[in-house]
Amino acid sequence: MERIPRRYRGIRDRRNPYEIFDEEEFKMRFRFSKATILWLHELIGHDLEPTTRRRKSISAINKILITMRYLATGSFQQLVGDTVAVHKSTVCVVTKSVIQKIAQLKPQFIKMPNREELHNVQLKFYRKRRMPRVIGAIDCSHIRIESPGGPNAEIFRNRKGFFSINVQAVCDADLQIRNIVARWPGSVHDSTIFNDSSLCAHLERGEYENGFLLGDSGYACRPFLLTPVLNPRTAAEEAYNLSHRTTRNAIERCFGVLKRRFPCLSLGLRTKMNTT
Repeated sequence: MERIPRRYRGIRDRRNPYEIFDEEEFKMRFRFSKATILWLHELIGHDLEPTTRRRKSISAINKILITMRYLATGSFQQLVGDTVAVHKSTVCVVTKSVIQKIAQLKPQFIKMPNREELHNVQLKFYRKRRMPRVIGAIDCSHIRIESPGGPNAEIFRNRKGFFSINVQAVCDADLQIRNIVARWPGSVHDSTIFNDSSLCAHLERGEYENGFLLGDSGYACRPFLLTPVLNPRTAAEEAYNLSHRTTRNAIERCFGVLKRRFPCLSLGLRTKMNTT
């Protein structure tokens, strides 16, 4: 009987990106500066340090870099693993753990303006096109995914014909995301997502004083959510639509910047639904 030679399993050298790349090359590959990665490491690094003392265990900073490389390229995990000298299964485990830790920071960074911030947010929107009392621009964007399979797969197929998660976001005039809902299948309408959100309930209770959101014609016009006039007939309605369109454009640019920085969101996610 022919003996099959035993496969040699060596440990690949892992290069230090901080040493081999200058600031511009580093940011091109990981979408963030070295200082920002170190700041993120200060926030979540203590939860990512390896529990083993093996010499080749992956440090917290390298776990963050592996994750950022995956998010910044939208590539297959095997290609990411080859780039940073780890196996694709390691990339899968690392990215999931790091992204979970980042997501846990959401309450700290993604939140609607409080009473102290409200006036400043409204003022910045007003300076764009003289639209008063705006506290945010709202819209949804489809994030492409692979078919999740199973009997409910078709609910993820959107009106454009591909599988997706329909993500709702609200941003301010600086394109900072203030609210996000990322759990609805692609077939669900934008207005349904908003009506079911906690943000809608807060607005109905008048928690943001006299402020309102700007949405497109996919939403119903309400006292706290203004939409365009569908068939403007007067100069005043034309002026309102122009002001509305150019002010609400912030959310369109916000989604564009987000998908440009993290191409995995535009190319599509190939992970399991829970990870997605």
